[in-house]
Amino acid sequence: MADSPLPSSLRRALTRYMEARSSALIEARRVLNIGEGDARALLFISDTPGTRPTQLRDYLGITSAGVTALIDRLVERGVVRRDVDPDDRRVSRITATIDVAEDPWSSLTRFDIDFDGAVAASDAEFTRQLAEALESLTDTTVGAPR
Repeated sequence: MADSPLPSSLRRALTRYMEARSSALIEARRVLNIGEGDARALLFISDTPGTRPTQLRDYLGITSAGVTALIDRLVERGVVRRDVDPDDRRVSRITATIDVAEDPWSSLTRFDIDFDGAVAASDAEFTRQLAEALESLTDTTVGAPR
């Protein structure tokens, strides 16, 4: 199986996808003048309005001090706001004040939206099978003994 062209062609296709997506995000970060962590945080907050700083910290895998500094930067830039939780005043909730579907912020999601459009236009059964196969192969790889 190691000599079969299929694994290397699949790996090349996945690498091409990852590189194209990464390039799109790098260009979006350049246009928006934001770092990778700030971009990842902004996308997470946009997808999870009212998120708690601890959720963001866990998602990004950074320290409490790091998430505080990151949120401060985003608040100062005016792209998120910090609200006190009405049920527990010790907790703050973070919400995006921009719409990532609108320019210039849409550059962060444009590749994914365009890719989703291409997927929607393709054969649904093939797409389902491909997704299942990738999930299974990833699970096997991640769970492989070292």
